[in-house]
Amino acid sequence: MTTPLKTRLVIADDHTIVRRGLRSLFAAHADFEVVGEACDGVEAVQVVLSTEADLAVVDISMPRRTGLAAARDITQRRPQTRVLMLSMHDNEQYFFQALKAGAAGYVLKSAADRELVEACRAAMRGEPVVFGGAVTALIRDYLERADRGQDGREDPLSARELEVVKLIAEARTNEQIAETLVISRKTVERHRANILGKLGMRDRVELTRYAIRRGLVEP
Repeated sequence: MTTPLKTRLVIADDHTIVRRGLRSLFAAHADFEVVGEACDGVEAVQVVLSTEADLAVVDISMPRRTGLAAARDITQRRPQTRVLMLSMHDNEQYFFQALKAGAAGYVLKSAADRELVEACRAAMRGEPVVFGGAVTALIRDYLERADRGQDGREDPLSARELEVVKLIAEARTNEQIAETLVISRKTVERHRANILGKLGMRDRVELTRYAIRRGLVEP
């Protein structure tokens, strides 16, 4: 894909102040134009499709659908749009999940003011993006997991199951989850049973704690 002279950009983050800050950051660079904003994963997909953006900067943890789920939808439905994940989570598991979702790169929020613009340019050039602070954190996390005999890339839950966990933790009913994910209530119930079995948990309270630990929802 040829890099456009001006990259049409969508910003997706559930915090208004973050979106404003990112908009101001990109406004200072003539090769970017912010064409849309989104406050959750569902809206992120809708805005990207409606604006035909070249690049989406997507927060990894958002309401309704996670940034990972949004990235997966965007790259499947509009493969010419590149997605860059913006995350506060500096661990290997999130990084590999982002790659599996089709993201072109991964930048830590703690370094966004220094690295994000160049990361976006690199993504538009078709280069895989893992910048400074994220590299250090990922290597450290990998080594710590290796010392404990763990493989950080393995996840007991599928991408769909993680979406269900997130919505359960947001206190959505089975009917609401079914509507959001466009599946049947029986499928939701089956997912819930499978999740509880895989994690060895009993109820919504335990799933909510798990979702908070995984960064799927905020405490």
